[in-house]
Formats: sequence, C-alpha cells, structure tokens
Amino acid sequence: MADFRATLADNAPAPGLEPPLAGLWWAAKGDWDRAHKIVQDEGSAEAAWVHAYLHRVEGDLGNAGYWYRQAGQPVAKDSLEAEWERIVTALLGSGKA
Repeated sequence: MADFRATLADNAPAPGLEPPLAGLWWAAKGDWDRAHKIVQDEGSAEAAWVHAYLHRVEGDLGNAGYWYRQAGQPVAKDSLEAEWERIVTALLGSGKA
C-alpha cells in the first residue's frame, strides 16, 4: 500500500498497472472521468468493484448498487477513503497489480 501511495506523486500510474488499480490511482488524483473511462468497459469483478466505488464517489448510489452486485461485493457503508484503501489492499493482495 505504501509503495502504491508513493506513486501518487507521479504524473501517471506505473506502466502495466492493471485497469482496476489504474482507475483507483486516477481517482486518488481527483480525475474521476479518467478513472471511470478505464474501468467502465472492463469485464472483471475487480473493475466492477472500482466502478461501484466511483459511482459512490459521484453520489449516484443507485448505479453504485448495480456495480456492487456485479462485483459480488456488499454495498460499502464506510468512508470513501476507507473503501479506497480496502479495494487497493485487496487488489494488491490478489496480484492484480
């Protein structure tokens, strides 16, 4: 997690970063549109989870709920920051870096 956070000082995510993590990287940089474009056409459960998070950030909870179901994840109730960390940790731990 610390290494991933350290890359947020860069201008772009690391080359070869999987789309769900790249989406989270751009979300952390405040570029919601870029993050959304990265994950919206990805078919993985991981991308759907990030997609759900992004719609929660946006405030579109109905759309977020749909994507949580697609991801097989419960609807998040904690802070956006805590959810971002949870998703990054899960993806890094699964080898989806």
